[in-house]
Amino acid sequence: MIVQIYAATSVADALKMVDLGVDQVGFVAGEYGEVHAELTFAAAREIVEALRGKAMSSALTMRTDIDEIRRMIEVVQPDIVHISSNTDAVGVEAMCELKELIPNGISLMKAIHIDGAQSIVTALAFAEVSDILLLDTKIKGFPGVGATGVTHDWNISREIVRQVEGRSKVILAGGLTPENVGEAIRIAQPWGVDSNTGTNIVGDPVIKDMALVEAFVQQAKQTVKAE
Repeated sequence: MIVQIYAATSVADALKMVDLGVDQVGFVAGEYGEVHAELTFAAAREIVEALRGKAMSSALTMRTDIDEIRRMIEVVQPDIVHISSNTDAVGVEAMCELKELIPNGISLMKAIHIDGAQSIVTALAFAEVSDILLLDTKIKGFPGVGATGVTHDWNISREIVRQVEGRSKVILAGGLTPENVGEAIRIAQPWGVDSNTGTNIVGDPVIKDMALVEAFVQQAKQTVKAE
């Protein structure tokens, strides 16, 4: 089970996550005043370099302009580019264009808002142009998709996992904590799981609680997916 944790804000935090067993370390690349834990491209690049050979780096962007996203990729050079904007802001056609422009070896991950059966249709469309689908939650008042601390219907996520098998890997996100990640894995059967707010210090939107990170990793890794 792959474990992805957001959001690293320093090299020290990123390396600590690796020590605790995190497979993919996420961070927000770009200071745009939109979400918590934003980093300059230079700071994001430092994390990427520190993670080389240790874990995968995942750069989250809220940008919707393809040229801006490409510029971030050129400077930061992450292993994974996490497109967290709404699905209508960076659509399938834009994702296809981006996939053709980025260097080989860099994976594209698209956040998909899970809310009813229509989410399955959306996920299937984006599976054709995404290496990874991040199944997350969107609520009114939050920019993009994710970082809400709210769960969604894992049975819908399970159906997406089943239907995109062989085309796109799936990471389950949205309100996951050490307490519920095991059940989430058993129901949704994802390739990986993600935590952001569920492993922060309580009441703090940025600072990670490394004890919670460790507990999350342990729970995720020890949960056996159903055959």
